[in-house]
Amino acid sequence: MKVLVADKFEKSGIDGLKAAGCEVLYQPDLKDASLEQALRESGADALVVRSTAVTAAMLEAGSLALVVRAGAGYNTIDTKAASRRGVYVSNCPGKNAIAVAELAIGLMLALDRRIPDNVTSLRIGEWDKKEFSNARGLYGRTLGLLGFGNIGHEVARRAHALGMSLLVWSRRFAEGGELPHDVPITVAKTAADVAAGCDVLSVHLALTPQTRGFVNADLLAKLRPGAMFINTARGEVVDYKALEAAAREKDLRVGLDVYASEPSGATGEFTDPIAKLPNVYGTHHIGASTDQAQEAIAAETVRIVRCYMETGKVPNVVNLCARTPATCSLIVRHHDRPGVLAHVFEQLRSANINVQETENIIFEGAEAAVARINLDAEPSSALLRSIQQGSDAIFDLHLVRI
Repeated sequence: MKVLVADKFEKSGIDGLKAAGCEVLYQPDLKDASLEQALRESGADALVVRSTAVTAAMLEAGSLALVVRAGAGYNTIDTKAASRRGVYVSNCPGKNAIAVAELAIGLMLALDRRIPDNVTSLRIGEWDKKEFSNARGLYGRTLGLLGFGNIGHEVARRAHALGMSLLVWSRRFAEGGELPHDVPITVAKTAADVAAGCDVLSVHLALTPQTRGFVNADLLAKLRPGAMFINTARGEVVDYKALEAAAREKDLRVGLDVYASEPSGATGEFTDPIAKLPNVYGTHHIGASTDQAQEAIAAETVRIVRCYMETGKVPNVVNLCARTPATCSLIVRHHDRPGVLAHVFEQLRSANINVQETENIIFEGAEAAVARINLDAEPSSALLRSIQQGSDAIFDLHLVRI
């Protein structure tokens, strides 16, 4: 199996792919037209990327069967185009959760104790213990969490250890999801309730059409004057103009790792005005950038590729159909002989009925099997008779409506 790695990737990951029997093409500087050309010319079966965009043109250029996003998100990959071509898209959820959680907690502590300002003052030869002794402390404060996936959960665990109370809003709980057993939380009915009831609001929402711009002026208006606001998730989930206004008007203390507009490369000019505010501390979108996180992501990427090679199955797939157009299942009990299912499929094809999913279960001794064939239309009684009478290897068959 040929794997093209088109982003910076850990040596342990490269070595792991080679140990799994892959031919690895490591070209971390590829992007845009050069990546499209490389996919066309290399005939790679799998593509591994981090932040590099994967477009429909790239997916159509070669013979890819699998794209692995070596990270948690996958918004830089055209999953719709991948789905049209039957290309698996997989990611590595949760592997960077601890790293991002550590940064979120670090930003809270830095804001409360004004650590960057302390450092700057000392470096220019100033000593002002009176000024920098003014801090509220995090113990006993309420941390509000918007989102409670892997990262939100890890933030909650660390905040609980610091003695903070936890107020959470998440669609997971709104839809009846089970509460965590390792950390006490209070579930709020709405995101606005969280904003109104917390001293620190930390955002941990995945970017979806529903969450784009989710944190808007109305939600920010619920925060108490002087509250903290942390975003280590996605810049797009926050209205940054509204946040800048709230930071000025409500004296919010803001910690950011992501922004509305970021340079496309690892280095570049950064002009977002919010980062210049004295009550805003920013980092350079480094949430997942610890050695521990990157090694864990590399190991998970190797696991995904190896599993696909050895079983044909792909862990963590993000672009499978949640529910197929199937309306019924045709259950066929039959002798385990060559051509039985081919006969069934040919009969269905002649009736213009499409097979959406199929499973064939073999019984002990490999003399009999039961096939479950999900169909997008219900076969007529005449077609069912034709299927059964056309093969003496079929014991019986029946329909189950889905």
